Amino acid sequence: MAAMLFLIGRLGYLMLLRADYYSEKAQDLHERERSIKAARGKILDCNGKVLADNKTVCTISVIHSQIKEPEKVIDVLTEELGLERNQVKKRVEKNSSIERIKTNVDKQTGDKIREYDLTGVKVDEDYKRNYPYGNLASKVLGFTGSDNQGIVGLEVKYESILKGTDGQILTMTDARGVELSDTGEGRKEPVSGKNLILSLDANLQEYAQQAAYQALEQKQADSVSIILMRPGNGEILAMVNVPEYDLNDPFNLKKSTNGMSQQEIQDERNKMWRNGCINDTYEPGSTFKIITASAALEEGVVTPEDTFSCPGFRIVDDRRIRCHKTTGHGSETFVQGVMNSCNPVFIEVGQRLGTDAFYRYFQQFGLLEKTGIDLPGEAGTIMHQKKDIGPVELATISFGQSFQITPIRLAATVCSLINGGHKITPHFGVEVREDDGTLLETLSYKEGKQIVSEQVSKTMRMILEKVVSEGGGKKAYIEGYHIGGKTATSETLPRSANKYISSFLGFVPAEDPRILGICIINNPQGVYYGGTICAPVMRTVFENILPYLGIEKEAAQETDAVRTMDQVEHLLSAE
Repeated sequence: MAAMLFLIGRLGYLMLLRADYYSEKAQDLHERERSIKAARGKILDCNGKVLADNKTVCTISVIHSQIKEPEKVIDVLTEELGLERNQVKKRVEKNSSIERIKTNVDKQTGDKIREYDLTGVKVDEDYKRNYPYGNLASKVLGFTGSDNQGIVGLEVKYESILKGTDGQILTMTDARGVELSDTGEGRKEPVSGKNLILSLDANLQEYAQQAAYQALEQKQADSVSIILMRPGNGEILAMVNVPEYDLNDPFNLKKSTNGMSQQEIQDERNKMWRNGCINDTYEPGSTFKIITASAALEEGVVTPEDTFSCPGFRIVDDRRIRCHKTTGHGSETFVQGVMNSCNPVFIEVGQRLGTDAFYRYFQQFGLLEKTGIDLPGEAGTIMHQKKDIGPVELATISFGQSFQITPIRLAATVCSLINGGHKITPHFGVEVREDDGTLLETLSYKEGKQIVSEQVSKTMRMILEKVVSEGGGKKAYIEGYHIGGKTATSETLPRSANKYISSFLGFVPAEDPRILGICIINNPQGVYYGGTICAPVMRTVFENILPYLGIEKEAAQETDAVRTMDQVEHLLSAE
């Protein structure tokens, strides 16, 4: 009786108190679970062109306990999948609940394997990322791995929006793991990812990419970068980093890997995927004079009519800092100093500002922080600490040397200085939509405070227009358009390497900027001056895209009547 009472108590405990636990264990024993991959959301440009899509592929798996003809299974999978027989045999004979043989198998091959009707072989449809335009904007879009998860670029930045939710297939088995044919299968449908709409315009990206490749070839340069963006709201219309890579084959290096270790190969791939516009810093050179000039005008330490003297150099402490025109520019106004890109003028302007005020404007303009662009891996500014800025550092910083920033940081700051003075956040993502076009979310970005007055912003636009119409940026001039801009040429470290970075930053129309572009050529061979090699590249890009953007030429009589220096200075002083 005692034994019976014990058994009844034990049975009650197992059936009542532990029912949930053993029910779950039984379910795990009798159910086989296979995932159904969700379709990843598409990435589309501002015109609805699909830049990243999906194509159907198959995942081939085997369930060891269900296989009845192992040798036939091994032979079929070896032949159809193009794998080594020993590799397939090892997986087929592995005693596991389910063993994956190969992923990303094209649908035609998957259907062919399915037709063999091999017991224990499962062919599940899956998705593989497809990029219709190959290498277009490769370093912006990024790509996905074998599990269809974003690795770099926008693919990883917007992973939570694009990835979707996988589904499941549930089948019942007996205690030996053999699938029961008369029980059917449970199915949980996958939920597709959402579509991401970008500000990027595939047509503009293509125009800019063609121009960049042409410059890369002509100048035998290491790389060429071009950014096109809207100064008013920070939307990026194009971002080019050539050479680009094939998004549909992102692991393929375009050079021999013989003798390279796996780490060296991976390092080369990382270099190939690197987005120079946001991941790399450089000395901006004379394009930074836009920022120095804006700070000085805002602080009131200089006016457009102020005159300076350039003997071809300036002595700062024990340093003799040269102007690019070694014979000097002589007497010149501040406007002429900007047009001539005169270092002695900007050294004096920097001295008038002083370290405290200059550093304060670095902070006010956002130069000491990242832009917040919606791409991973943005680099920060490399700048002296305030306490380490002496007279020589102050002088070199004033004309864009002895510190480093990213191209996107420079472009975003200049956008803020010419758009009326309000700070913007550069970005690609604009909207999130369902596949049927239903709007789910409009992405918003932080707009900062006013960093310069509207009057200073207007003055800078007029001065920079003179740089293109009459100064060092003449090669960017297009008849019928008022274009503002600034050229730059900087030497890389170490200086003894004699390597240069050439650049040009321009915007159109100068009176009310609707697009800003920056072109950077890294280590050009032969002539390396920004005004000579980068300004023409940007002019070519603008010539192609301005009509497309609906920015029409002005009346001939208006553009042909070039203002005299006295007229411009009168206008500036009147403001």
